[in-house]
Amino acid sequence: MAISLQKGQKVDLTKGNAGLTKILIGLGWDTNKYDGGADFDLDAAAFLLAENGKVKSDADFVFYSNLKHASGAVVHTGDNLTGEGEGDDEAIKVDLSKIPADVAKIDFTVTIYDAEARKQNFGMVSNAFIRVVNEGNGQELIRYDLGEDYSVETAVVVAEIYRNAGEWKFNAIGSGFSGGLRALCQNFGVNV
Repeated sequence: MAISLQKGQKVDLTKGNAGLTKILIGLGWDTNKYDGGADFDLDAAAFLLAENGKVKSDADFVFYSNLKHASGAVVHTGDNLTGEGEGDDEAIKVDLSKIPADVAKIDFTVTIYDAEARKQNFGMVSNAFIRVVNEGNGQELIRYDLGEDYSVETAVVVAEIYRNAGEWKFNAIGSGFSGGLRALCQNFGVNV
């Protein structure tokens, strides 16, 4: 059974899961009813970060226009333009054994595409979640439901995995940002 987390909680990912190397990070959401007319396109991304919390280069940002990290450690499975259907709306595969040694953590984010022009924000999103699945056997290990009410935010740092004493841990963050993808990129040191 998966461990269900609250905002700010941290849990061991690899400790107690011997041999775990390949995980799938699934992100999902629903949109509330609104009369904006435009599709609601949420985008998942991963930032591979050094100890200082910044990317070493723009190539350490994996998203819909850069689906695979050069190391092969992080692969985005593709952009879902509408979020229709049940289950994961977007997924990112992570091979823990391939993560470069100088990557201290990987932050997983969700942004709203073209949010300003479409007048959309996370106050219009519900049932958002992130889950960690053991890719080897399909078992859900960790789940974090973002039960919070966001209002004007157009980007959320959902969670991160990070190195700790030779093991990987998971941190449920749920921190909202205004300014969308641009604000996130600037925060993590990506040139925009």
